[in-house]
Amino acid sequence: MDSFLRVFFDQTINGLVIGNIYALIAVGLAIIFGVGNLINFAHGSVYMIGGYVGWVCVTRYGLPLPVAFAAVAVVCGVIGVLIERFGLRSLQNAARISPLLATIGISFILDQLVQIIFTPDPQSFPNPLPSTRIPIGGGSIGTLDVLIAVTGLSAAAILYVILRYTRLGWALRATAQDREAALQMGVDVNATNRWAFALAAILGGIAGMLVGMYFQTVYPTMSFQAGLKGFTANLIGGLGNIPGALVGGLVLGVVESYGVAVLGPSYRNLFTFVILIGMLIFRPNGLFNPRRQPPPEPLTGTFIAYRKPVRVPRWAVITAAGVALALPLFMRDPYLLQVLTNAWLMGMVALSITLVTGTAGQMSLGQAGFLAIGAYTSALLALRLGWPFELTLLAGGVLSAGLGTLLVLPAFRLRAHYVAIATIGIGEIVSQIILNWDSLTQGPLGLTRIPPPSILGVDVFMPREVYWYSLALLLLAALFQWRLVRSSLGRVWRALREDEVAAQAYGINLYRYKALAFASSAFIAGLSGAFTAHMYTYINNETFNNSTSILGLTMAILGGMGNIIGAIVGALSLTILPELFRGLVDYRYLFYGLVLVLLIRFRPQGLMGTE
Repeated sequence: MDSFLRVFFDQTINGLVIGNIYALIAVGLAIIFGVGNLINFAHGSVYMIGGYVGWVCVTRYGLPLPVAFAAVAVVCGVIGVLIERFGLRSLQNAARISPLLATIGISFILDQLVQIIFTPDPQSFPNPLPSTRIPIGGGSIGTLDVLIAVTGLSAAAILYVILRYTRLGWALRATAQDREAALQMGVDVNATNRWAFALAAILGGIAGMLVGMYFQTVYPTMSFQAGLKGFTANLIGGLGNIPGALVGGLVLGVVESYGVAVLGPSYRNLFTFVILIGMLIFRPNGLFNPRRQPPPEPLTGTFIAYRKPVRVPRWAVITAAGVALALPLFMRDPYLLQVLTNAWLMGMVALSITLVTGTAGQMSLGQAGFLAIGAYTSALLALRLGWPFELTLLAGGVLSAGLGTLLVLPAFRLRAHYVAIATIGIGEIVSQIILNWDSLTQGPLGLTRIPPPSILGVDVFMPREVYWYSLALLLLAALFQWRLVRSSLGRVWRALREDEVAAQAYGINLYRYKALAFASSAFIAGLSGAFTAHMYTYINNETFNNSTSILGLTMAILGGMGNIIGAIVGALSLTILPELFRGLVDYRYLFYGLVLVLLIRFRPQGLMGTE
């Protein structure tokens, strides 16, 4: 019994400590959401930069902790101001989804810059505090635990004073309540936004440094998971609710700590995503906001400013397809063929995104989950049951359509930013299930010796044969999508995109047609994932990650949302262009992030226009 109580005490303390850090992240997100009605996906990157700045100050220069914290606050505060001024302010009058997508691109840029400067390898961050532990009851707490608790409480107290008793706080609260009214009353809304981003970035950066000290390591990919945990804590308390964000962070930390104690550390992130989806389904307004609030304005119909698409004659499309099919007869370089093969497979991902998001108007940021379902389905059927490749490929697409739609089903009644968060969470849940279901998926070891693609039992090994196979799949997927979009079903999807309320008033069943859109999209993505698994003969839980989803989205936007030819052009462009500068391979994702930000700012309709 004493042992149980000691473990319970230790896990509670651990949960409250890490919950304090989640609370700092969540409060920053709440400030930005309250002032700008924006989910800031770059916040996790600022948190990660704070960890690296603290690491440099403490380990490389041996600075005292107060000086290191001050440096983190200054650097991260400046980054927050720059994000608001140069990344988002010009999008104030753009479509409501544009700033959200811009923050995703900014996150790519910041993450890649850190990898270039410090390498992708984790960096050891030894705890500079004494290892003394303070006994309390049957357990004890360390000096770092005390520091984190004091930092969290101090930040909350300082923020309370700022919001309650200063002109800046009054301006922040007024802007959060009614931006237009605040502007009419003489509040400098741009300056208020700038201060909101600075405060949020300072809190996020300090949280990053504390996490680095707590886990004794910092690494570039720590940003994405931290951002999602901040969103989850924010949802628990209610988006934009600062006291709720504090409580939400503590609740999430304690639940996560208890879960890890029972099931093990590999389940840590799964708890977060399950809570995330649960809150979105049962209490999207959070625990501390009123149950009944006006639903947020949908992002559908406002994705981008629609422009007349570039009309490509049918003969030109047929000619281009013929040239692509004949290319391996004249170009025998296996590397170039492999690059083009990757372009065709990513083209299918872009097609799947432009269908569900561009045509049906349903925001999807978790497309990698559909790819993973298709890949594991096909690989397992081939390895465990010996099915032929043609059947496993089709099964991968079908199961991805069915299972993927069931996973997304709870998000169908959500609107606006909630849909974007939900689809990311669902994609991550798929990845976490793959990671932890060892008996089926081999966990982090992945699946090896997956049979290569084949035609009627004849294995396809040669680069040009794989090229033709992938191109044929892309063309079939494009033809399938073209028929869907020009059918009565496609007209219904476009009606959903333009105005869900009006479509429902005309008797359209929203759930049914959203399900059909996601099923069609997941089917195409599942085929791409299945072929990729057999082409590389190895997959694991990291093969299809969040970067794959965002890259596919960038390709779709580059070509023109809802534009089938544009999706293929976007995939081809973003696959080939980095290869022209092969020596700069480390800058690939920096390039993708810049493309996304510049597209949202200057060419939201894409190269080929939108449909």
